Amino acid sequence: MGRTNSWKGALQRAPFLSSGKIYFVNKRSLTYLCILMRTRDENKICELHRRTVEMIVKDGLDGFGVNKLAKAAGVSPATIYIYYKDREDLIVQTAIRVTERMLKESLEGFDPDNMSLEEGLRNQWQNRARHFFNNPLDTQFMEKMRYSHLYDKVSKDVYNTFKEMMGRFCRNAIKRGELIPLSTEVYWSLAYAPLYQLIKFHSQDKTFGDKKFVFTEEAMEEALQLVLKALKP
Repeated sequence: MGRTNSWKGALQRAPFLSSGKIYFVNKRSLTYLCILMRTRDENKICELHRRTVEMIVKDGLDGFGVNKLAKAAGVSPATIYIYYKDREDLIVQTAIRVTERMLKESLEGFDPDNMSLEEGLRNQWQNRARHFFNNPLDTQFMEKMRYSHLYDKVSKDVYNTFKEMMGRFCRNAIKRGELIPLSTEVYWSLAYAPLYQLIKFHSQDKTFGDKKFVFTEEAMEEALQLVLKALKP
């Protein structure tokens, strides 16, 4: 008991914990508070995120647990709680990191103010297709997250810049007479759903009949031209 009180007293006297309102419930609480005194190991965090993505894609959100992750990553559960408050925080932070990388790659070379509708959509199709083929597990992971109650915590802030740029791009295209005014849902269904369906066909062993579809630049361009025809006045 005396040892616990001495730890509590020492931490309360520390400059960064001077409020005197520290309460230790169990070993996990103490471990989590120690993050203030530990250096973040970015390599370890990246590895935890990578393993989290792999496990959730394979086992689903319900099959994911901190103890399983610790065993797969070769660390102790206590190490994981140094970086994350709990299982939910770990999943949300992983999804935020995956989403930020996806959005960054999606916006590469994109200019919402100076690109025509055709130039902008081609850029977006190429960027999004490239991201999927380079990061297939990330895409599958986010599909599972999208139907989870945790998704709102991910999308609340990270999509703001992306939405603003996409909205500006559409408004500029409408002003130039290149795009029919449409609701967001109808526009997205016409502008991007065909791309994602082609990617989905590519990922399947078979599509219609026994033939396997292979995603190519030619197939993407053919679909893009039909999309542009539907979107233009």
